[in-house]
Amino acid sequence: MSGWEGVFLVVLWKSLYFADKLLVLTVATEETDGFLRFMQSANYFNYTVKVLGMGETWKGGDVGRSIGGGQKVRLLKEAMEALADQEDLVVLSVDSYDLVFSGGPEEILRKFQQANHKVLFAAEGLIWPDKKLAEKYPAIRSGKRYLNSGGIIGFAPYINRVVSQWNLHDNDDDQLFYTKMYLDPLQRQTLNMTLDHKCQIFQNLNGAVDEVLLKFGTDRVRVRNTVYDSLPVVVHGNGNTKIYLNSLANYVPNTWNYELGCSHCDDDIVDLSQLKEYPNVLVGVFIEQPTPFLPEFFKRLLTLDYPKDKLNIFVHNNVSEVYHEKHIQKFWQENRNVFNTFKVVGPEENLSQGEARNMGMDICRKDATCDYYFSLDTDVMLTNRQTLKLLIEQNRKIIGPLVTRHGKLWSNFWGALSLDGYYARSEDYVDIVQRKRVGMWNIPFMAHVYLVKGSALRNELKERNVFVLEKLDPDMALCRNGVFMYITNRHDFGRLISTANYNISHYNNDLWQIFQNPVDWKEKYIHQNYTQIFTENYMEEPCPDVFWFPVFSEKACDEIVEEMEHYGSWSGGKHEDKRISGGYETVPTDDIHMRQIGYDKEWLHFIREFISPITLKVFSGYFTKGYSIMNFVVKYTPERQAYLRPHHDSSTFTINIALNNKDTDFQGGGCRFHRYNCSLNSPRKGWSFMHPGRLTHLHEGLPTTNGTRYIAISFIDP
Repeated sequence: MSGWEGVFLVVLWKSLYFADKLLVLTVATEETDGFLRFMQSANYFNYTVKVLGMGETWKGGDVGRSIGGGQKVRLLKEAMEALADQEDLVVLSVDSYDLVFSGGPEEILRKFQQANHKVLFAAEGLIWPDKKLAEKYPAIRSGKRYLNSGGIIGFAPYINRVVSQWNLHDNDDDQLFYTKMYLDPLQRQTLNMTLDHKCQIFQNLNGAVDEVLLKFGTDRVRVRNTVYDSLPVVVHGNGNTKIYLNSLANYVPNTWNYELGCSHCDDDIVDLSQLKEYPNVLVGVFIEQPTPFLPEFFKRLLTLDYPKDKLNIFVHNNVSEVYHEKHIQKFWQENRNVFNTFKVVGPEENLSQGEARNMGMDICRKDATCDYYFSLDTDVMLTNRQTLKLLIEQNRKIIGPLVTRHGKLWSNFWGALSLDGYYARSEDYVDIVQRKRVGMWNIPFMAHVYLVKGSALRNELKERNVFVLEKLDPDMALCRNGVFMYITNRHDFGRLISTANYNISHYNNDLWQIFQNPVDWKEKYIHQNYTQIFTENYMEEPCPDVFWFPVFSEKACDEIVEEMEHYGSWSGGKHEDKRISGGYETVPTDDIHMRQIGYDKEWLHFIREFISPITLKVFSGYFTKGYSIMNFVVKYTPERQAYLRPHHDSSTFTINIALNNKDTDFQGGGCRFHRYNCSLNSPRKGWSFMHPGRLTHLHEGLPTTNGTRYIAISFIDP
């Protein structure tokens, strides 16, 4: 036997020995998420636990909001009758729905022995349920003064003597019963009772959240009370601190630490490869406000790596303008036979957001074959094609993938709620968002994207008005459901796009999103080979100091042309031009300026982000300001203006981007540089020429002989 094996056996023996000396009694009438978490922490420390009342109807009232809980005392009384003569047995009676263990039986027994009393109650700084009894409590020098009934430890005969005095009803208040007994000096002395004033064993969080910190160890995580410098063993989220307990339980006792990361993330996972067939999923798509990049959202939905015959689509469009109708209609026409079912509810139904979300859940709830409900807002760009599979595999009732807004801490969850029940940032929020802590996190609030088990909808969430609660917004109403909700950041799932200030007055509105949603703008509008300019020197030099490289996608070219034609006021190639300084253009073109369509700021940003880096590469030693006054789209046609006479540009350098295809959209065209007798007559759509503007590169526009040629021009650093 190795030394480590010997140490392990000694630890195991001690754990089992002390577990045999201590019996944990808890009341739970159903296996809630909180109860299962309690049992997980108890099993980790090898506690011997006996559950009382499982399967019974709860008649003890809503103890979280009013008096009650007498049923717990009655069940404890019945259980203690069989244990009353076991003098050496220590009984620990605790709540289970909102409680976790932070230490083991040996530690509890040692601390109980040090207390030198027969019965020890948990203590707290707030008095409940009768504040008038405060003055009757014994005075103490320091510590918490008032009794809390969520934790009691004592020798079995003494615990029996305490609870045997119960003769009230199940809905009477358990804490008031224990309080009155404790406040009776004779009873307190006869039964040798005291309170755990300095949280050696019991830590009640109500009124004490500011006292508590996490203490990370190599093997497990503890809760430390900073006021009394104690390490409580039993952590109780009583009162309105249950959400804070959930946050602590993301770490305590061994859920996550810095050395091992997430230790429970793979518990109870579903292996989809072992299933005969994939689960059926209803995907609820919600368009609740005008949303940029909606066609791209639908493409990502279509490319999810999941059998399409197992996906049912429910779309709610709440945008009254016809703008999004064309996107939905196009997607439906192309893919209505791809998915199992496809249902669209439009603005004509006049559903509120909460009503629409209830409808989506209800469709799954009523369908016994609906295994999962996947709620997906259109401001979520899922870049991970495995997202749905990864969420299903985690096997949680409600779980969402972490998505964040690019470059910001804005995400689809909050790690805490304020005392008045609204959004707050938890201490670990930033680390989770930035994926410095990776795992699966129990959280109080999520929105935008989440997966719900169909069985949970038909049981714990059978109330069909989940999203309409008092005056709360729908997402906040969902968070009041009482079911544990998880966010996972174990993978990079995607991002949130910004819908704020999305202007849909343009013909192609997404073109204007270069500031608000730069990543999505780049993916849609920048050429797929653009980055190869820097990694593989993917460019050409067809004439001296004339560089040719890809910059725009075909979509960008098409939409810029569409935007200009939609605007329609082409200049006609006249010398008189009120748009420029002096009102006279020496070498006029038939054009529309970017400023005319309100795109000048966006275009300058494009130059600085995507053109300036190329300038540094090809014109070594020159550092551009990325500034341009003249930015315009030129239209060449044989009927209006077919060519442009030789000229110099009023720029340090010029870019000339081809916006359509030679031989397909037009014939002829091109550019000739006189100094080098070099002509370029085969422009590629989305590719740009870059050349010096003054002195050396006298050039002309060659005639367009048929069709219409479009180019985008900028005179940079004039």
